[in-house]
Amino acid sequence: MIRQHSFSSLSGIEPSVFAALYAGIVPTLKRLILFTCFRFCCLNDIEDDCLNDGVIVEMTSPSMAGSMLSIASDLSRQIPATARYKRLLESIQCHFHCDAVALLKLRGTALHPLAACGLSDDTLGRTFRVDDHPRLARILLSREPVRFEADSELPDPYDGLVNAPEATLHVHDCMGIALYVEEKPWGVLTLDALEPGVFDGIDPMELRAFIRLAEASIKVAGLIQSLEVQVRKEHEVARLLSEDVRRSELIGGSPVIKSLIEELDLVAGSDLSVLISGETGVGKELVARHIHVASSRSEAPLVYVNCAALPDNLIESELFGHTKGAFSGATGARTGKFELADGGTLFLDEIGELPLAMQPKLLRALQTGEVQRVGSDRFHRADVRIVAATNRELKQEVVAGRFRADLYHRLSVFPVLVPPLRERGRDVLLLAGHFLELNRRKFGLGSLRLGRSACSALLEYSWPGNVRELEHLISRAVLRLSASKKQSGRVLTLDAELLELPRSIDLQGASRETVQTPWEGAGSNRGQSLKEATDQFQSDLVTAVLHRTSCNRAAAARELGVDPGNFNRLLKRLGIDVAAIKSGI
Repeated sequence: MIRQHSFSSLSGIEPSVFAALYAGIVPTLKRLILFTCFRFCCLNDIEDDCLNDGVIVEMTSPSMAGSMLSIASDLSRQIPATARYKRLLESIQCHFHCDAVALLKLRGTALHPLAACGLSDDTLGRTFRVDDHPRLARILLSREPVRFEADSELPDPYDGLVNAPEATLHVHDCMGIALYVEEKPWGVLTLDALEPGVFDGIDPMELRAFIRLAEASIKVAGLIQSLEVQVRKEHEVARLLSEDVRRSELIGGSPVIKSLIEELDLVAGSDLSVLISGETGVGKELVARHIHVASSRSEAPLVYVNCAALPDNLIESELFGHTKGAFSGATGARTGKFELADGGTLFLDEIGELPLAMQPKLLRALQTGEVQRVGSDRFHRADVRIVAATNRELKQEVVAGRFRADLYHRLSVFPVLVPPLRERGRDVLLLAGHFLELNRRKFGLGSLRLGRSACSALLEYSWPGNVRELEHLISRAVLRLSASKKQSGRVLTLDAELLELPRSIDLQGASRETVQTPWEGAGSNRGQSLKEATDQFQSDLVTAVLHRTSCNRAAAARELGVDPGNFNRLLKRLGIDVAAIKSGI
């Protein structure tokens, strides 16, 4: 009869090791190990029963399971691929009693040795062209093991390479197996012996098991290598990102920036709601990040929401989440930004663009600290710190009835005004240096420096688009410089002509010629409200800039210092037909 055996009794293998092997990443390997162990256990029991009955039966050597488990156990160890292959070959050499064994990988039309046992040290430096070695070519063309007779006329690629006395260097018994990984030819495994007939007694099942194990080991080694490469890459990306975060701190030494940083550090230690205001492009998101990093919530997430970029019908779902089937297209439940930011900071950018109908729901969430997903009756707690930002005058929006006063007061517990770039003096040069370094690394350039003319131009410009305009301008200038053949050497100089700064005087002159000022509009149409006069001024200015840029929306948005997405919404709100303007140019 056949008795049951526990895995822990096999060759002294620890249960934890076997559990790790069973939980390996290659299903084929798991099945192979279990099959081999089961076969070994069964054969041992059958052998015991046969011996007890006086019957002598030739059985598989118990070293089979031990060798395979030794190879498989290496898969749970973090060792280099070369060492992994070497241990694999040592087990094969020991089990099949061959004088030499080698593992060669197919690259193009040549085989390159990755590991070898029993061959001279210079073997790993050789390359075996398949066309020059008919034995290797025949092995590659077969999906079954290929054995060559001792008197085969085909030259052996390892003649003279086997570690043996000079008189016995000629190989007499040779076998090779083509290895496949993911059903693609990977290379070959060769076994050689100096004595003929060594491979006569090889059990085909044992050989096939070792072949499958070798292929599994190769696959695992490849996966581990690719994972190690990916991990190294991710570590490098994380390192670069961490450097960028450190460098993305508020840059500047002007009095207004120093005062701003003092205010931010003061409020960061509390949980007060912060309302960041300032012109477009001054760096309000960077201010929000500074507050979060300096707060006690820095280990929790900082979740960003652009209120201006969300369609009206999806804002509630984006903020609070929804259940499956809550509305058409809700094929699954979704967690809202409030819940994602639990324990951290929720940054509501462009809060002034939030629809009036949505504002009471946001106010309730801020007051109670609870959110209700769309389509659900349950409330979820959300411990978040609110930081909001806007380039609008929310006080005026409250007076005009476009923003709720109670929500404004809830958000502006600690108001922060970010100064425009034109008020920051020589900070523009520090920021330009920061953006130069980022672009130098992005374009793979050597040293970059600002010329005197460029420094003067940067200091004289009024920067209506603020820091964002400076960032884009430097990026364009570095791109032009990298494509230019005018300069050579290790240090490249960025001059004023590469910056292509708009002429502020011409821009103002064009505005005077084509745009009616608010006070002129008020004088000519005394029945016009403030909002109507403002919309008229914006419409005329945008139309003039579209004419000047040949209706290039990106260029117009850049000149006006407006985000492209917000610029498109501005065109829609003002009712400006770009196609009609373009047809009239």
